[in-house]
Amino acid sequence: MPVSEPASALDATGHGKHGSRGGHADADHEMHTEGQHAGHSTAMFRNRFWVSLALTVPVVMFSHMFATILGYSPPDFPGAAWISPVLGTIIFIYGGAPFLRGGITELKSRQPGMMLLIAMAISVAFIASWVTTLGIGNFDLDFWWELALLVVIMLLGHWMEMRALGSAAGALDALAALLPDEADKVTPAGVQTVPAASLTAGDVVLVRSGARVPADGTISEGAAEFDESMITGESRAVFREAGETVVAGTVATDNAVRVTVTAVGSDTTLAGIQRLVAEAQASSSRAQALADRAAALLFYFALLAGVVTFIAWLLLGSPDDAVIRTVTVLVIACPHALGLAIPLVIAISTERAAKAGILIKNRMSLERMRTVDVVLFDKTGTLTEGRHAVTAVTTVTGVSEAELLALAAAVESDSEHPVARAIVTAASDRSAAAAFGYRGSGFSSMTGRGVRANVNGMEVFVGGPNLLAELSLAIPQELTGTIESWVGRGASVLHVIREGQVIGAVRLEDRVREESREAVKALQERGVNVALITGDARQVADAIGTELGIDEVFADVLPQDKDSKVAELQSRGLKVAMVGDGVNDAPALARAEVGIAIGAGTDVAMESAGVVLAGNDPRAVLALTDLSRASYRKMVQNLVWATGYNILAVPLAAGVLAFAGIVLSPAAGAVLMSLSTIVVALNAQLLRRIDLSPERLTAPDEPQPATQRAMAADTNP
Repeated sequence: MPVSEPASALDATGHGKHGSRGGHADADHEMHTEGQHAGHSTAMFRNRFWVSLALTVPVVMFSHMFATILGYSPPDFPGAAWISPVLGTIIFIYGGAPFLRGGITELKSRQPGMMLLIAMAISVAFIASWVTTLGIGNFDLDFWWELALLVVIMLLGHWMEMRALGSAAGALDALAALLPDEADKVTPAGVQTVPAASLTAGDVVLVRSGARVPADGTISEGAAEFDESMITGESRAVFREAGETVVAGTVATDNAVRVTVTAVGSDTTLAGIQRLVAEAQASSSRAQALADRAAALLFYFALLAGVVTFIAWLLLGSPDDAVIRTVTVLVIACPHALGLAIPLVIAISTERAAKAGILIKNRMSLERMRTVDVVLFDKTGTLTEGRHAVTAVTTVTGVSEAELLALAAAVESDSEHPVARAIVTAASDRSAAAAFGYRGSGFSSMTGRGVRANVNGMEVFVGGPNLLAELSLAIPQELTGTIESWVGRGASVLHVIREGQVIGAVRLEDRVREESREAVKALQERGVNVALITGDARQVADAIGTELGIDEVFADVLPQDKDSKVAELQSRGLKVAMVGDGVNDAPALARAEVGIAIGAGTDVAMESAGVVLAGNDPRAVLALTDLSRASYRKMVQNLVWATGYNILAVPLAAGVLAFAGIVLSPAAGAVLMSLSTIVVALNAQLLRRIDLSPERLTAPDEPQPATQRAMAADTNP
């Protein structure tokens, strides 16, 4: 199905609007099905955190090891010695359950990560603490307070992380919501209202003005302008008449038509888009988080260090030290800071983004944005304003531009059509046009051709090429060159006819946003190429591309092909960020490394994207790019702080300097681990200083030549 008619064929009868908004899933209770959080919900981590935190306070207070560190005496009363073991056991079983289950899953899949590292640390601490509590072997390994704090901090980190995680699971529901629940089926007995799900191929349905088409079909009777923006993302309505196809979910805006159903259920266009969304989401959900990779390395490091430590002390003839040193190594090998290193940055980045009008729905989108080689913008409503504007006027000799606009505005004054509003606005902005005082009466619309009215006793028409053909009129020679140049650049041209004579024409175009120029230039200065994709004709797309200095243009792209264009770019080895707003953009948004939906778009586009822009300003993509790069730097720095101490602490805990009298006690190792957490937290706070204002983002930088941009893209990690 074509996305739009050639711009030159559009006239004053094209309508356009965006679909309505639907509901959204409860993010707190949404169950994740991929990665380390499979089967987990945000609410689960939140609830376990608060319960575990409440139990941790007395555990820490009654811990003799913690009391020794701070130099106080814990409360002493009958049974006080069992406070930490009992509550610590509850914390281990209840608070540690997600990590224990996750660790078993990672172990079975032979893919160690954060869950297995945490599970190993709390399990070793739990067993060692009970051994000490029960007096077995006379070991001093009271890790109850360390176990409790580790579980609490890790629960907090995972809760924060999952709050920052977005989900595109609502995309399929939003797509389904475009279909009406009922349909007006035409039967020999008359029109009957039936469930839309009961329709079969060959049924005839009546689609009233303002109603949605219930199934794919062919118009068998009537003609109407169809709002296809919810499918194509394009703002201009398309004229459809008998014999032409219509798609489920689109809206007949001005007339009632009868449609013969050709496809229902899984065979419809919407169902096909649903499948593309699901496939694309699945293809982009396998990435492993940065912290997981670090955790996997730490797991092997800790395991190897523990084995070496145990064997070394046994060979030295000290089995007690072998146990104490090995347990200490395994417990402190999982730093508190690792659980907060990434979630803290994500939480602060999400907050900073929200203040800049950017909703981060998927943390991987934030991480990936720094690696993007090309940003693929949908044209309408993204780089352009998504609405018509009068950009030029031409007239025959003896008629001024002001008079032509005044006549056209008088004819269009009673119409709510976007094109009519553009002409009326253009006339009202010129005092010379308003001075004519023209008033229209007897307004009538000629579907697919134009409009007419009586203006101060004169019959005036405004319309496109189809209107000229119907009235058997030709364009005056003096206007031909100008109008041909307008058509050549893909503009919509409306002719003004007074008393049977063509006296001029107006050029209407989807005006380029001023912010788009700044955004494209600034992205290129950052080493990122910019591409444009649209269903509009080649001349329209090329005109916009040339005006903005865009690197690559995809034109005449059918709705189902936008996804394949993203795949084509990816096949070249490029990482793609897709910016769009239509239902047909949803598969492409999900397929791209980073999907960015604009806030004025449809629910489906927003649900399929990892990032949603609150407004239509394309400069927000710059904010996302800069934030991604800054947050990644903080993630790396935090991981260095979170794991770097292991390079020193683990060997010391293992006793490599015992010969020199330097041995890291379990208590000292635990304190050092807590200090690294504080450093990570303070370092993450520095991210709040980043300035994401459009003025700063588009400040001139030293531009990079295209060859350098390409090289930068090839070497981007």
